[in-house]
Amino acid sequence: MSNASLSPLPSADRPDVTARLRDALLGASFTADGLLELLGAPAYAALSRSETVPALRATRGDTPLELLVRLFLLQQPVLHARVADVLPVDACLESGWLVRAGDDEVAATVDVRPYGGPGGEDWFIVSDLGCAVGGAGGIGNRAEGVVLGVGGASMTLAGLTVRTPVSAALDLGTGSGIQALHAARHATRVTATDLNPRALHITALTLALSGAPAAELREGSLYEPIEDDETYDLIVSNPPFVISPGARLTYRDGGMGGDDLCRSLVQQTGERLNEGGFAHFLANWQHVEGEDWTDRLRSWVPRGCDAWIVQREVQDVTQYAELWLRDAGDHRADAAEYQARYDAWLDEFETRKVKAVGFGWITLRRTGSAEPSIVAEEWPHPIEQPLGETVRAHFDRVDYLRAHDDAALLEAHFTLAGEVVQEQVGLPGAEDPEHVVLRQNRGMRRATRVDTVGAGFAGVCDGTMSAGRILDAIAQLVGEDPVALRDRTPAQIRLLVEQGFLEPA
Repeated sequence: MSNASLSPLPSADRPDVTARLRDALLGASFTADGLLELLGAPAYAALSRSETVPALRATRGDTPLELLVRLFLLQQPVLHARVADVLPVDACLESGWLVRAGDDEVAATVDVRPYGGPGGEDWFIVSDLGCAVGGAGGIGNRAEGVVLGVGGASMTLAGLTVRTPVSAALDLGTGSGIQALHAARHATRVTATDLNPRALHITALTLALSGAPAAELREGSLYEPIEDDETYDLIVSNPPFVISPGARLTYRDGGMGGDDLCRSLVQQTGERLNEGGFAHFLANWQHVEGEDWTDRLRSWVPRGCDAWIVQREVQDVTQYAELWLRDAGDHRADAAEYQARYDAWLDEFETRKVKAVGFGWITLRRTGSAEPSIVAEEWPHPIEQPLGETVRAHFDRVDYLRAHDDAALLEAHFTLAGEVVQEQVGLPGAEDPEHVVLRQNRGMRRATRVDTVGAGFAGVCDGTMSAGRILDAIAQLVGEDPVALRDRTPAQIRLLVEQGFLEPA
């Protein structure tokens, strides 16, 4: 399907109309909070599953908010006369936000989804028709250049990004502009790129309708639009990471073989980051027969960068193919066509000896250290979003541990991180537990097994005594040689600091 099937977009050069439209939307409480209150939690949640019937049932009335939800979120035409009481309808028709539908109705040319910013801002994410909820396959828009709205991946990336004030931020593959919108809160200058010129146009609409500063918009793939001498303090990307045969859908398929697009993106980032700068990516990577996935990902990390790589999910090749075929709505197409596409995916994986595909995030930080830290781990368990502060703290701990050898750790003071609990595991009635688990209730929500010395050490860390003095006291209590305890415990202390259970006082 070609771009010819996509609706003409509203003008991005009418700030007067966009401002009036924004005021009208806010005046009718067309906001994230207003939407939740109107629809109720079940209907609101159903939208993320591509199910619009509950929302349609909840908007059968004639209030301004119900009209706007049907018009901009559910793609339903509404009476011209009724919406004229809510919106500057003639100006919206002239500038392309609305079109006439029949003799007495109007329809939206784009989807507009209310979105709550992290500081309580009322933002609006613009996307192509049928893409505000559920993705491209949700309501059947499968055009090649379609621009999606906010999905789970977009919100994951926004949540894990480190949010500190920066001079320059870069959003690679901006799509509907949600990452650029977030970056505009704490970056003096935002640059957004995309291979799809339609995405750049929609990003401009998203920023303007949300009342955010304009970004510098550049067309091109990956770093192509960026000058050789340009560097940034923050780089974010939710790229077209799907590993697929060919490049049929711009929003999804990278057009490179296997996971080469994600690899290229990560490898080229080091020279674009300023010292201390962060880069955050969502990515897919291949699990190849005879190869450890962590070795594959470690080879992507550019020189001079620390990295934290987290694998959140792994799917075998059949699950993976089915996921993205359904996402594009191919399961609703001709059965023979669906089977042929499925077959092509499996052929591609078989040729590359791929047995599964991993999904997760990659964070880089430019460092001046001669020995960069690369942590690659699997963590499929629930986490607490937003995670940006947890990500920043991870790299702070990397710096701390790099600067402290075992002797320095024993001289240091530590405190137990907030909301850490201890669990003892063993047979009922046993005098001593088989093992002790420390568990976090914030951030990554990690759990780690420790011995009784490690548990006792963590429990008394309140910043008043050095680690060495605490170990000496424990040695006296358990009747162990204090020198031997000092020798064997720093590795456990280092792990507890690395994982965020202990914090330098």
